[in-house]
Amino acid sequence: MEKILELNSVHTYNELYGLETLHPLVSVVNLNQATRDVDTIRLRYGLYAIFLKLEKACDIQYGRQAYDFEAGTIVCFAPGQTATTTRTMGHPATNAYGILFHPDLLLGTELGRNIKRYTFFSYKVNEALHLSEKERETFLECLDIVRGELEHGVDKHSKKLLTIHIELLLGYCMRFYERQFETRTKGNHDVLTRFESLLDSYFEEGIAEREGLPSVRYMADKLCLSANYFGDMFKKETGKSPQEYIQEKVIERAKERIADTNETISQIAYELGFQYPQHFCRLFKKRMGCTPNAYRIQIG
Repeated sequence: MEKILELNSVHTYNELYGLETLHPLVSVVNLNQATRDVDTIRLRYGLYAIFLKLEKACDIQYGRQAYDFEAGTIVCFAPGQTATTTRTMGHPATNAYGILFHPDLLLGTELGRNIKRYTFFSYKVNEALHLSEKERETFLECLDIVRGELEHGVDKHSKKLLTIHIELLLGYCMRFYERQFETRTKGNHDVLTRFESLLDSYFEEGIAEREGLPSVRYMADKLCLSANYFGDMFKKETGKSPQEYIQEKVIERAKERIADTNETISQIAYELGFQYPQHFCRLFKKRMGCTPNAYRIQIG
């Protein structure tokens, strides 16, 4: 079995590639300056990391999926994720830039309170961000600012300034991802169509009664997407979350069953995937303003 290196400090990463460590919790890396070669390495991240690849020189295996790490793409990693990087034959150096920062840097900061907003850290590698030339310049400029702060040395202002600049970089990445969602509109619509079909099949084939209510993660897996990427793309396209849409679908099917059958409310709840009928009644009332029984009476 391939050995996994636990990447729990920025120094571990810098030592691996022969790079200088300027701060114990943050590192801006330029792999063109690496003094040690790494052909294949499997890392379990204990850090947050973002890498921009400027030319095709390596492949990444993330989970069971391989991704051709093309020129001008960004990939992100969060603590707990594992990935294998293999350098492409014939490339003596990896033309890539990035930033790594330890979760401890975020303790007590605004960025620490907001880090979960940056859902792209949990995207799959095949959902990488493809940057335009101008976007690459912006990314590299942000790295230069952080690098300059690191070279300044550590003082009482360092933590606040570093986290502010890192948050600025993450904000740009969110903007770039939203732009990418817009430029992939046709592909996104195809995904939404498949999602609608999967959701219909989930109820029509009795999966809900056997397995419970459909989850966003289940649907994302069937669509070969990460749950976060699917959720962000869906929200961008529809203005609502997949969970909200699933609940709407459940209520629409419930209304049909209430109107067209003599089944009890409990029977309908179980068929829709609810473990407890009272949970169904609570959701129905929240959405419709009345209980299922009251709705049945209203429609006569």
